[in-house]
Amino acid sequence: MNKIKNILAISVLASFGLLQSCSLEEHNPGGFTLENLAANSPEGYESLINQCYFGMERYYYGSMNWMSLSEGDSDLWTNNGNLSTSYTEWFWFFAGTSPNTTFTNECWNGAYDGIGACNIAIADVQYASSFYTEAELNAKVAEARFMRAVYYYHLVEQFGGVVMITEPQNTANYAPERTDPLTIYREIIIPDLEYAVEWLPKGTDETTTTPTKKSALGFLAKACLQSRQYTDDFLARGLEVSRMLIADCEGGGGSYGAYMYPNVADVFAEENNFNNKEALWKHRWITGASGHGSSNGNYRTNRNNECFLCSLSRFGARTDNQESRTSWESGGPEGYFMPTQHLLALYQSDNDGNLDPRFHAWFNTQWNANQAYTWTEGDITNYGKSNSILGQEIGVGDLAIKFVMPQDEDYATEIANKAISNYVLIDYADVYDDANKRIKMTYNGVESQLRYLFPSLNKHNSGQYYVVNAGSRRNGNLNGTFMMRMSEIYLIAAELDIYLNGGANAMSYINKVRERAGAKLLTGAATIRTVLDERARELCGEYCRFYDLKRTGMFKDKTYLQETRPEVADYFKPEYALRPISTTYTAALSNGDTFQNPGY
Repeated sequence: MNKIKNILAISVLASFGLLQSCSLEEHNPGGFTLENLAANSPEGYESLINQCYFGMERYYYGSMNWMSLSEGDSDLWTNNGNLSTSYTEWFWFFAGTSPNTTFTNECWNGAYDGIGACNIAIADVQYASSFYTEAELNAKVAEARFMRAVYYYHLVEQFGGVVMITEPQNTANYAPERTDPLTIYREIIIPDLEYAVEWLPKGTDETTTTPTKKSALGFLAKACLQSRQYTDDFLARGLEVSRMLIADCEGGGGSYGAYMYPNVADVFAEENNFNNKEALWKHRWITGASGHGSSNGNYRTNRNNECFLCSLSRFGARTDNQESRTSWESGGPEGYFMPTQHLLALYQSDNDGNLDPRFHAWFNTQWNANQAYTWTEGDITNYGKSNSILGQEIGVGDLAIKFVMPQDEDYATEIANKAISNYVLIDYADVYDDANKRIKMTYNGVESQLRYLFPSLNKHNSGQYYVVNAGSRRNGNLNGTFMMRMSEIYLIAAELDIYLNGGANAMSYINKVRERAGAKLLTGAATIRTVLDERARELCGEYCRFYDLKRTGMFKDKTYLQETRPEVADYFKPEYALRPISTTYTAALSNGDTFQNPGY
């Protein structure tokens, strides 16, 4: 199998004609061809299908780089400690410096690896016809076409016009032409997803990376909505498909298996991770395994848990060790994503004095000590403590760090005892400046240490940690990520209803999501901003936000960012709504000087 994979890897690179491959000119004494592989056995053709997922599991869902491309450079996240000198391409639109034009390498190469594999699997299905019924063959092709649509969707939304390839390629193309996004939607993304809707099976909750009919319906609704930037032609179909899934969800899931957990706390509960019923499409990693629906060996597993944890080890009662990474409370190594003032303010915006229940369900705000600690003079200054606690001890397992919101029931008591409590107490107002919608960089006249101890998104936390060695940071055994959930369909339907019907039913769709969350129901007419805000509360950290802002026109100028994240607004340019095409790729082209996106 490893030999087959190596041959396939070479073939896939050659298939899309974007990279030079000398292997095509080498002698092949064994007479091996991909056609032979497909024709020899069902397992041979299945190996072609498996390769369609290679780019996705390596470089997309579960990758820290992909989380930055889909959630970073938005209104919801800044980097740990809000340092504008770090990860500028992820959080700061390059912070006024020369743009990094290679950080999109994985996204670009991974997508075309996947597209090449999909094209081969689609073209070579004819050679496997003796092993499958017609319906089974169509279902296999539907897998490949679904994945091809997903890859092209991400390429178009990240880069705009890209190279459109629908057949296996045998020669390298050093002067490719870019095809406009609408053409790719019309000729690949929407038709491929419609084919997947028709032929993918219903599946069960046990489904892994293999998409099912509800996966195709969900992604078709998403693509129809996103295409609104280019045409209104697919909006009605998007709303129709959304309503089909909603009706199925509310009717018991008999047709497609659509489902929403009645309790929001169950959505990301660890016991529901691997067989999550709300996920429309998910990828599960089984560390040490290889093949379709699992990670190919241990090269890379789900690393989302490395993104969101605050810097707990800045305080002496915490250390970042293997034990802390195997606890769901911490969920992994300390990460890069810090909630902005705008994101946390959205959880406080019900105007009824209560905090949206999703905040405490989906963010960790307190942590216990995992090593013994004695209060020092330096930490008394850093964390605003009274000298009376100098020398006091915190034992392993004792409360060490707690972040409180103004709406928390114990807020007044905690603030009153802040200076004398035997743990670090961070007040929301110590870190977040509501008046200016910024992060406070100083505290008591010196550089703030409190800003490194922020509410940490726990959607990707896992106690299933695969320990290879003491330095390992692999998350993994029996761990999955959800590429799309049923609650998003309600919000897609709401946005489409605004575009198509003036929002007659939009608020009812939004309130279905809020009702499940236990949040106060909204009244009045829903606007695009209503939907955008609700998507932030419900879907933050789930590969959506950059696309949301792009689709809804919030990247047309600086106005929206000036209102929601003014720290980054001055760095933004409208051309940054598209990412740079990696100069690693353009440097190899004869037309590379004209291939790049404007502004890079």
